[in-house]
Amino acid sequence: MDNLKKISEYIRTHRLAQHLLFWSVIVITFVPAGLLDEHNDPVWIILLFNFCIHIPQMLASYFLAYYLLPKCILKKKYFLSLVLFLLSFYVFSALARILTVHVGEELVRAKPFKQESIYEILTDIHTLVVKYFPAVFSISFQFLFVKYFVNNEQKKSQARQLEQKKTESELKMLKAQLNPHFLFNTLNNIYSLSLDNSSKTASAIGKLSDILDHILYKCNDQLVSLSSEIELLKNYIELEKLRYDDRLEITFDKDIENNIKIPPLLLLSLVENAFKHGAGEDSGSPKIWITIIQKQDSFLFKISNTVSSDYVSNDKEKIGMNNIKKQLDLIYPDNYSLDIKQASNLFSVVLQINQNHSI
Repeated sequence: MDNLKKISEYIRTHRLAQHLLFWSVIVITFVPAGLLDEHNDPVWIILLFNFCIHIPQMLASYFLAYYLLPKCILKKKYFLSLVLFLLSFYVFSALARILTVHVGEELVRAKPFKQESIYEILTDIHTLVVKYFPAVFSISFQFLFVKYFVNNEQKKSQARQLEQKKTESELKMLKAQLNPHFLFNTLNNIYSLSLDNSSKTASAIGKLSDILDHILYKCNDQLVSLSSEIELLKNYIELEKLRYDDRLEITFDKDIENNIKIPPLLLLSLVENAFKHGAGEDSGSPKIWITIIQKQDSFLFKISNTVSSDYVSNDKEKIGMNNIKKQLDLIYPDNYSLDIKQASNLFSVVLQINQNHSI
């Protein structure tokens, strides 16, 4: 099985191997047809006469595929295309008849025998049209079809690879935008604690170390486990709670059936947004509610936070949400909903993903 896969991959990636395979199939196909002929000729004679036809077939195929089609037909030179096609039909059909009569029959038939002259062959248009044109150009048209099909599949494969590389590069870019943003905020928090000589500084550094370990070593894949992202959220929340003492109230509810895969740092960016633009700007008693529900093929993440009555979202927050939408568009095209609502004193985000159609 492994050898077959290697052979298949080699043929798929090497043009010469593809051409050899095509003409080998043609040769093998023609031999059984010759054996059914009423003359009951031996195999070597059948092969000889077949090659007298195969040579014009090959020449006609490559002429049509690599000259007439790309140089004339596709460039809309229709009159020239018609003239060249009729000329090629005549030349390759006549060549097939000449090789059959003056090569094949010369080697097989016992002399003396009556033989058509080249002039008679060239002027016998009826025989060329009825017998040799179908024999030569039926294979040429099959060659064109197979070539078009293979080229089309290769273009599709290349397009898929390019799209995948584009998606991966865009996701890396989006993560690069999120990670330094998060790190900058967290270092500011620890810096504030250190200025106050807080005993919580060491604990904060430990939490940050766990978070950085997750970001640097566990977020390289396009999707990561939900459990690891929840653990990341817990560390982040504990780190943020060090700043607020008892005035911050957080509710974190989970109802999870399966440890599904989700984009790394996606949930963290939403939680970070709630802390930075919600709790961070609420001078009273900020509250944050987080709910994660995973049932069958549905994943729901909801986060709400209190905001001041005069709160207005700024450009940085909009950029952050746009980055989240881009990441979701790349991974879950048309299979997610992101609902963002702002009331007088409450900001909420509801993300729902249809896991059944995710990548």
